Amino acid sequence: MTLFQHNQDLSTFSSDLLPRHVAIIMDGNGRWARTRGKLRIIGHQAGFSAVRRAVHFAVNYRFDALTLYAFSSENWKRPDKEIDSLMQLFDQALNNEIDALHKNNIKLQIIGDTNRFTIELQKNIRRSEKLTSKNSGLKLNIAANYGGRWDIIQGVKQLATQVQKGILNPNQIDEDTLCRYVCMHELAPVDLVIRTGGEHRISNFLLWQIAYAELFFTDVLWPDFNDFTFKRALNTFMKRERRFGNSVPI
Repeated sequence: MTLFQHNQDLSTFSSDLLPRHVAIIMDGNGRWARTRGKLRIIGHQAGFSAVRRAVHFAVNYRFDALTLYAFSSENWKRPDKEIDSLMQLFDQALNNEIDALHKNNIKLQIIGDTNRFTIELQKNIRRSEKLTSKNSGLKLNIAANYGGRWDIIQGVKQLATQVQKGILNPNQIDEDTLCRYVCMHELAPVDLVIRTGGEHRISNFLLWQIAYAELFFTDVLWPDFNDFTFKRALNTFMKRERRFGNSVPI
């Protein structure tokens, strides 16, 4: 089977019940490496293989969007050597995978404050985004140097500038207004958030975008995340009743 061939298992799920937009907090690379007596970077490399599987799965099941939490704004607290290795892995991934993504009609977007990255990495990001910008298939969003609070604040700053210029009246600001200034505002809302690694928290991820998302937590470490675990998350999602604040029908 080729990397992005459509999966015949799709028939086992009702397309009406499948999530349109799935977001994943990829946790557990370091612990995966430690239990094997290996360096953390080996865990991150193994985690990249899980990324490829997840993208493959998202294409097969025809999601509109897949958003992956790759590097949070808090991750800069890690040792410099690990950060350098992560940045090199990120750069290599863009170089090695972008042609395959483009060939398979996937649109890549990096969300987060990329200004802190090296000039070379920023250029690579812009090149990769431009190459895939007109693709109409899966929207693949990589959250890098991203934080949910940063996202909301940068949106508020843009609104404040509009008010300062007299373009916008403060009384006109509502949820829909702010929504237009946060990341991924043009995409379907996040339906399902998956977190691997056994932790049960959001960790400052997409605070605005996951307001009504279903949450699925698994003890599986990210490098071991596979189609079986992804299907378990989908099965759990489809069994839940999503009311979006409405009462249960009598």
